[in-house]
Amino acid sequence: MSKIDILIVEDEAIVALEIKRSILKMGFNVSDFVSNYEDALISVREKRPDIVLLDINLKNSKDGIEIAKEIKKIADIPIIYLTAFSDDKTITRAVQTNPIGYLVKPFKREDLKSTLQLSIYKINSTKCVESSLNSIGHGYSYDTINHNLFFKEHPIKLSQKERILLEMLIEAKGNIIPFAILENHIWNGSSVSDSALRTLLYRLRGKLDYTLIETVPSFGFRLTPPT
Repeated sequence: MSKIDILIVEDEAIVALEIKRSILKMGFNVSDFVSNYEDALISVREKRPDIVLLDINLKNSKDGIEIAKEIKKIADIPIIYLTAFSDDKTITRAVQTNPIGYLVKPFKREDLKSTLQLSIYKINSTKCVESSLNSIGHGYSYDTINHNLFFKEHPIKLSQKERILLEMLIEAKGNIIPFAILENHIWNGSSVSDSALRTLLYRLRGKLDYTLIETVPSFGFRLTPPT
């Protein structure tokens, strides 16, 4: 994400202009700045900002938390809340919309900069993880960067040899890998019993949907295509 577009939703014009000046000095873009519920949603639909800086307490409008809920229905755009209030009730409501940041007024330019930088880091980190996830079917996915198996969002622990076997099957992209190649790679050329590979496959299958790995008799294994 090289150039960030930021929507400012703030009903105090002086505050909004100061935030805009600060954001521009940081090298980001301001896609728009608006002061109410209706204009915020129109701007989100038309300009699709990367981040929304959203004041919770807006005069003559639905509050920022209600706006955030509607924004999430349009697109999954990260929200940074701005507010003069940090009471438990407000924070509890805000947290339910899963904001990426929270700034309590009055805040310094350095606070805004650090919050934006941290938010951008979180956004990029999330995208990096998502791009490394390979769906292998039936709700299972594998993170090729961090070497983790998931069933939906739940992690599944693998042994080192189970991980190596699964990664080989994923990298083969549905092609059959002969038994001898699997054994040589997993055990690093060491001599193993005839049942070692079958036992390893049995353990791995116990952590996956059984149909994900196909045995090709007298030849090898392959990963079935995702459905």
